Amino acid sequence: MANIQAAETGQYLTFVLAEEEFALEIAKVREVLDYPHITRVPRMPDYLCGVINLRGNVVPVVDMRLKFGMSSTQKTVDTCVVIVEADLEGEVVVMGALADSVQEVLDLTEGDIEPPPTMGTRLNTDFIRGMGKQGERFIIILDIDKVLSKDEMAAVAAAGQNPAAAGAPEAAVEAGAAA
Repeated sequence: MANIQAAETGQYLTFVLAEEEFALEIAKVREVLDYPHITRVPRMPDYLCGVINLRGNVVPVVDMRLKFGMSSTQKTVDTCVVIVEADLEGEVVVMGALADSVQEVLDLTEGDIEPPPTMGTRLNTDFIRGMGKQGERFIIILDIDKVLSKDEMAAVAAAGQNPAAAGAPEAAVEAGAAA
């Protein structure tokens, strides 16, 4: 079933993945970090890069390009991690979203936002809240709570809460905490 509900009016943080512009509602964004040291976690899905140490907290990082079927993110001077809060069945999960670069904070009114495109019954576009219009360009507005499935979110949450239980050796966890 197509999601025909337009995104809400407000402020959005825009970022780039493979030359396409995406946005997240600013209320879901905690901060933006320069590319940090990421500790890989064994046996995690490809899109889960690993974990970072964020002021003593273990935070899982998702490569958004891999999640969307693009090539993996390559580290450049602009590569960054957007720290977001996603909802997992009423519980807040803090995670990082790896992006090629962050652009700006946009104010979009209801008239600037179109409903998500209808792609047919085989493609799931529930993670798209809407399409923001800025002149001739479109910005894909994501619903961070729906980008990952419940099972994927549970894996991300588990990596953030206890990387050792997810298969990470103690030394890797400690190395990540020391970064």
